[in-house]
Amino acid sequence: MNYFFLTLGLSKISPKISQTISLFIALILSILILIYLDENTLFLATLLISIVTLRAINKYEEEGGVHFDEHINLDKFAGVGFALSVAPAFGVDINDITTFSNGFLIQALLSLGFFIYFEKAKHSIIGRIYHEAKGGIAIVGDDVLAGFIAGIVSSLLWQSFLKVQAYLA
Repeated sequence: MNYFFLTLGLSKISPKISQTISLFIALILSILILIYLDENTLFLATLLISIVTLRAINKYEEEGGVHFDEHINLDKFAGVGFALSVAPAFGVDINDITTFSNGFLIQALLSLGFFIYFEKAKHSIIGRIYHEAKGGIAIVGDDVLAGFIAGIVSSLLWQSFLKVQAYLA
């Protein structure tokens, strides 16, 4: 049951496909939380998911599971959730989600893109956490940090775009 939870039930398919599916599900769920609730709820839900995932991975490894199992996908939820909650996401109406003027969808996609980049590239401290930490901290910690950095970078990029746009207008 623990492995099913950690892999989101996608352990029978290719790890790359299951990770792509889990990123897409995490993005959709995060956007829905932002639409119907707010960024604080997303942040707290992501924090809870991170803690539960960390404990589940530690238990899985104690029971003889493979460290850095490619099928574990739940850590991606933590990264995407933090990326979207750290970026200046704001609650929007469901009808406004495709309105590009408020930047909600653009910033969500930017956050996802930067998260994927930072999580795969593992620069600086993200790579150190991944390679040097033990257990669940290594698996969840790099995604959490990549999510925070992705949210900050996407926020800075979007705010810079708005400043340049206002300056040119």
